[in-house]
Amino acid sequence: MKRTLMTAAAACALTFALAGCVGLGMTDEAMAPASVDEDAVAAAARAMEAAADVTAADATAFVATAETRLAALSEEAARIQWTRATNITHDTMWLESRINAEYTELQVELANGAARFNDVEVPADVRRKLNLLRLGIVLPAPNRPGAAGELAEITTRLDSTYATGKFEYQGRQITLEEASALLATTRDPAEARALYEGWRTIAPVMAPDYARMVEIANEGSRELGFTDTGAMWRAGYDMEPDAFAAETDRLWEQVKPFYENLNCYVRSRLNERYGDAVQPDSGPIRADLLGNMWSQQWGNIYDVVAPATGGASSYDLTERLVASGYDARRMVETGEGFYVSMGLAELPDTFWERSQITRPRDREVVCHASAWDLDNLEDIRIKMCTEVNAEDFYTVHHELGHNYYQRAYKDQPFLFKNGANDGFHEAIGDFVGLSALTPTYLNQIGLLHSVPGEAEDIP
Repeated sequence: MKRTLMTAAAACALTFALAGCVGLGMTDEAMAPASVDEDAVAAAARAMEAAADVTAADATAFVATAETRLAALSEEAARIQWTRATNITHDTMWLESRINAEYTELQVELANGAARFNDVEVPADVRRKLNLLRLGIVLPAPNRPGAAGELAEITTRLDSTYATGKFEYQGRQITLEEASALLATTRDPAEARALYEGWRTIAPVMAPDYARMVEIANEGSRELGFTDTGAMWRAGYDMEPDAFAAETDRLWEQVKPFYENLNCYVRSRLNERYGDAVQPDSGPIRADLLGNMWSQQWGNIYDVVAPATGGASSYDLTERLVASGYDARRMVETGEGFYVSMGLAELPDTFWERSQITRPRDREVVCHASAWDLDNLEDIRIKMCTEVNAEDFYTVHHELGHNYYQRAYKDQPFLFKNGANDGFHEAIGDFVGLSALTPTYLNQIGLLHSVPGEAEDIP
């Protein structure tokens, strides 16, 4: 799908200014020469002429300048974003919303500029960079005064509201992390419902902001030539958005029978445990019974849904971590050891000095686990509120996968310092995270035979 956006905009302006009023119900007075914006017509003409004259050399020069500008602002933005994420205050939110607006405005400017070269023959690497400039905006703002600033303020406010959200439970205010830990272990349906629904009491205040965020981003996406933001996201996989949607549907149809059977099986086990009044043996599964605040992972209720035949799980990883004396830092050091064992370098000293590994006691922070690359070179970090449990053991390995991947492409040009697509980064982390949960690996690091009184390996 090729669109020369600047040329199209200029042509539209010219057509509308000179002849486009006919047929739109405008009066003769509206069509009088005095109503024509001659400056706009001239500007449109210049834009058309400029677009017609661009060359491959112009495209190469444009990309080089774009990378220099993005790289400079990227580090400043990352450091401000890190500061807000690890210390949420009015001032850090203010700073982040300002830098995010500036960065978004730059991205929109460069995305529109890249469109001038849609029909120019350029080297493959330059074409790839031009495409990335157009597709690299997560939430594009429209090119009008104030739009980027409003969008940045909304997204910062949404993230901070989510991160600092608390609700009352049994007479005290609890955080998402505390609620998630309780939900993972409770087997009381009433308690599960209270935790699951309690966390969602922080959401109503976010609804108007979220709707406005979508409205602004869709407006920005349409300016870039997409039907909406979803179409822009789906365009980032080296195929047309509709083709990506069709491929996703095709893959889903292949695995759908498995998930339908799994859903049916888990529902039946929950029905056996709790009865029809709590979980009927037909219809949807009650979301709060799955042991996860987003109902996306069911491992926390394995004791409830384990097959009746075939044997019980031979170990509880959380129990093993606690019994072996693990703390949050040792969890991360173990994750680092996984990558070092594959021949990769140890993490830099700055990683340990600057990462947020546990929740600070003196300030509000974003606890949602994430991996950061602040300078696109060696200043890599993780941000977590790590707990000693199986879920965070997996998460540590997953997040370090991002960091090691970031370090692997640090010598690439700026626009190539990323994954092949939005899913690629996550796939690397998932692959390593799942590998870290295998009995073979856990035996190698002593977790399955290091508990006092147990000497034999567990297969």
